[in-house]
Amino acid sequence: MKFSVDAHAIGRHLTGNEVYVRSLLNGFAEQDRQSEFVAYISTEEARTWVPERIITRSVSPNPFVRLGFELSRRLREDRPDLIHVQYTAPLACPVPIVVSVHDVSFLECPEYFPKARAMQLQMTVKRTVGQAARILTGSHFSKRTICKAYGVNPDSVVVVPNAAGPYFRPLHLDNALDRARTGFNLPAPFVLAVGDVQPRKNPIGLIKAFAKLVNSVPGFRHRLALAGQETWFTPRVKDLIRELGMTDRIRLLGFVSDDDLLHLYNACELFVFPSYYEGFGLPVLEAMACGRAVACTNTTAVPEVADGAAILFDSEEDIARAMLDLIRDSDLRIRMERLGQQRHAQFSWGATASRTLDVYYEVAGALRHQAERARTRPAIPSR
Repeated sequence: MKFSVDAHAIGRHLTGNEVYVRSLLNGFAEQDRQSEFVAYISTEEARTWVPERIITRSVSPNPFVRLGFELSRRLREDRPDLIHVQYTAPLACPVPIVVSVHDVSFLECPEYFPKARAMQLQMTVKRTVGQAARILTGSHFSKRTICKAYGVNPDSVVVVPNAAGPYFRPLHLDNALDRARTGFNLPAPFVLAVGDVQPRKNPIGLIKAFAKLVNSVPGFRHRLALAGQETWFTPRVKDLIRELGMTDRIRLLGFVSDDDLLHLYNACELFVFPSYYEGFGLPVLEAMACGRAVACTNTTAVPEVADGAAILFDSEEDIARAMLDLIRDSDLRIRMERLGQQRHAQFSWGATASRTLDVYYEVAGALRHQAERARTRPAIPSR
């Protein structure tokens, strides 16, 4: 069989979407030597991330060009058994669709998006979900919200959890601290948060909670580092940091490479994840894989992922309390580090790729069976 994947996110700093498709392609190359795979990429850099046995085809990084006609043309040329996309399929798609919908925050919380972006996703994802043979998502929370939002048959929505990449692991602390200090001018001790600078990730609540600790706890020495791509929301976050007088204690690191992120996870004293809405919450597992204690939001899919291996919080006051408890109570911090490593070990990209391949074969096999039945079905006699 031949399976195609829209891999335009690779090499474009599209964070979670890029990690997802890159990890799947690596898993496919390792596990399936029989089928042919075609990845549609939008940058030359992406070729270095795609395994050699996977065919690459270039498509435009412009979504209107890529989705409007270029992907459809490529699919007519390559004639795969299906295409796997994230959120949005090409117009006039000539092959069956498997779509990954990681969450529907653009429907449930459109205020977290620029208005045009929310409207675009609302329209294109609805169209794609309506056409898809299967819908993949990372959590049972997301499955429930997808079924509710689109009224789809729950049997067509398959929960396939994500995982931390194998490169996220404990490092020697001195090496990690040295990278943080020399690469980012970030001395220890510090608290780390990871996520694009956007309202949904709740950097405002985290910064306010951290500022309260600095101003109310005598001798509080920690800094706060936020690693994530800057967006239209960044100026507001920078303004708040200045207003609170925290420019010497809070750092926005911008987009960081996987290797830098590995060292930052290992160098931080604890990891905090205050997001308002997540379909999975991959940074929680990445931090756990590096042996860090985690404090995270008690909403959407995050508690499902953490599953008792993190300190959960609900409010700005709770964020401050959770950070302070993990900083002051070394026994608690060590226990959460141990539980986190046990929890992350229950996930792997190998298992994710394997289950995704099962879905591909189910879809392609069922459609071939239907086509064969149609060809061999006796003709209905005319009257």
